[in-house]
Amino acid sequence: MKGIRRIFYDLLTGERIHEIGRVGDFILPTIEQDIATYTELSERNRETFEVLELPFSEYAKDFANATRYRVNLETKKLEFQFPDPNKPEVEQPYQRPLSEIVNEQMDYLLDVDFRLSMVELGLY
Repeated sequence: MKGIRRIFYDLLTGERIHEIGRVGDFILPTIEQDIATYTELSERNRETFEVLELPFSEYAKDFANATRYRVNLETKKLEFQFPDPNKPEVEQPYQRPLSEIVNEQMDYLLDVDFRLSMVELGLY
């Protein structure tokens, strides 16, 4: 399924102003059309916000599990706040998407496993 997610964010804070998600078959409006359509965008000075566009399925689990998210203004990448099940009332710091962290850890573990296998076989 194809889809797109547009996240309009404040250029001073990185906080989300408005999010638009589209899935399935659709004609993609221009960013200017989206701005004209949504009040929270059309009433703002265009120079105070920007848009991040990504495939709709990207970071799907992160969006589903996060309490909040924002755009890091230096990297222009998403950061998420995830709840701590042991301290649900405590606001957590923003961090990189957990899906990226898990993928990096899996790559690392596969590399370590491969190297251990090579040592066990006497090839390393």
